[in-house]
Amino acid sequence: MNDPIPTPAYFVDSDSGDGPAAPILRPEDWLAAQRDQSGLLARAAAATGRLDAMLAEMSPDACKGAIRRLALIEVESMLWAQGTPLQREEIGRELMDARAGTDLDAMRLARWGLRRLEGQGALPDLRGFLGLHRQEGSALAEPLAQRPVGTAFDEGAAEYLAGHAAMAEVEPVARAPGLRAAWRIAELSAPECLTEPACWTGRDMAEGCEVLKFVPLGRGGRRVWVDGGPPVERMRRHLEAVLQGTTEARRELRRILDWAVRARDATAPIKGDNPARVIDVLAAHPLMTTAMVETSTGISRDTAERLLARMHAMGLVREITGARRYRLWAAGG
Repeated sequence: MNDPIPTPAYFVDSDSGDGPAAPILRPEDWLAAQRDQSGLLARAAAATGRLDAMLAEMSPDACKGAIRRLALIEVESMLWAQGTPLQREEIGRELMDARAGTDLDAMRLARWGLRRLEGQGALPDLRGFLGLHRQEGSALAEPLAQRPVGTAFDEGAAEYLAGHAAMAEVEPVARAPGLRAAWRIAELSAPECLTEPACWTGRDMAEGCEVLKFVPLGRGGRRVWVDGGPPVERMRRHLEAVLQGTTEARRELRRILDWAVRARDATAPIKGDNPARVIDVLAAHPLMTTAMVETSTGISRDTAERLLARMHAMGLVREITGARRYRLWAAGG
């Protein structure tokens, strides 16, 4: 039987009188910070619950599309904070093979981040979550060469997960700032890569949610994905970002619902139910090609093209030009 993994040193109170000063990542410090910010924690948790409930009320297809919509916004914010800016439309075009012609490394990270925020990858399997193949040598491409490999990575991952277990009494939505710091100390990612720990902790914060795959921080995340200071200050800034991110996420989903109502009113004079079908599809998915609209609605290609062109002329849909034969469509004028 394997020996239990000890709690890592950076999560243990090492102030024994003859040792170094106690590190800042002691679980009791984060519990104290949580108590200090209990009012803000309650508001952030309630906002997260309202977002989860809003998604739960949607149809499975609409819920999946809404999570993709929020994940695009989140990855866009992460990449901007990391200094590799990509717009969500560029990421969406790349996902649909309408090549965006942008930074290939950043786009690969964007694709990885979207998959993880949508639920792929088990959190306890850090090697699998990060998409790493076990390798003992150092012949790795950048930026993978800047993280431990082989046994060294496994040891860092084991220490990080032990630290996560030590934070079990801290509420899921509140423990991310401590875990992001622990991730950097364990050197699980290259120093400049904040997207990987942000995706892992985003997923971890959604523990206990019914359908929400990750807790979005959006623009607010740029203030906390790389953070410093005492735990109580980190906790406050983080919970403010949760409150802002989840509120803005609900506002974005409400914007799409309101758009669908306006679009149905505007297209009411058009005979038949084809306009309503197109509106439902565009409300459920962030980006659609004409062919996808055709398939999802069951209408002909010619009808789909005519309706999309007419709705574009009415200011109801946006065309996001892809490459070659691709024309991508999104809700909103």
